[in-house]
Amino acid sequence: MKKELMLAVLLFAGGGSAEFQNREWNIEGLRREAILWIPAETNNPVSVVFVFHGHGGTMQTAVKNFRIHELWPEAVIVYMQGVPTPGKLTDPDGKKSGWQNRSGIHDDRDLKFFDAVFKTLKEEFSSDKNRVYAMGHSNGGAFTYLLWSVRENLFAALAPSGSLNPEALSGIKPAPVLHIAGRTDPLVKYEWQEWMLKNLKIINKCTGESEPWDSAGDLTGTMYKSETGTPLITLIHPGGHEFPKEAPELIVKFFKQHAKAGH
Repeated sequence: MKKELMLAVLLFAGGGSAEFQNREWNIEGLRREAILWIPAETNNPVSVVFVFHGHGGTMQTAVKNFRIHELWPEAVIVYMQGVPTPGKLTDPDGKKSGWQNRSGIHDDRDLKFFDAVFKTLKEEFSSDKNRVYAMGHSNGGAFTYLLWSVRENLFAALAPSGSLNPEALSGIKPAPVLHIAGRTDPLVKYEWQEWMLKNLKIINKCTGESEPWDSAGDLTGTMYKSETGTPLITLIHPGGHEFPKEAPELIVKFFKQHAKAGH
């Protein structure tokens, strides 16, 4: 286990019962990995958060940058590891790790990976089926949108950042979503993300009325109310393609506010 992860165990173990676990799965001959944060108490139903790094990232950097386990130590947090994948905007040769952005490509290896991990969680822990969440930045955000589209009614809420996925829109059903965008993003341009948000408002049946939501640092939150109880929240910052350091706190707050309808 890497030094930083060992330190995190010491900080959050609470007597040694909570821990990080490096886990592996064999998906049709392909070795896949994830770092799991396992809370101290798993006998009662626990919330589950899936976290997806951006193109070229790692599960270790996701632990460091997203810090969801620090802010929600009672939940099971899954920091997934991508595999070499051609990027739509960068890395056309596919030398860096990433995620499929639409169904049917790369033999759906990332969707199969997600399904295998989720199956493991259901077998090993008392996971709360009404409190399953997904988040990701950049290419990881695009994969978050894909999961929303093809794993219907699984997620209580989602939080993509610096991303869009037009191919996923046709399958998306209303669900609470928080989207983070930088106004000067040079890679996934802000106007592209605005187009995505416009479509999400239609899908989520947002009335057009908005009100201020929570904010932190340079992140300004706006909530668009929904007729179906599935609001869209935007967190807009003046920066570029980076994942804002203030974002995790607001994402966890958003997730905690939402369970699947009726729960």
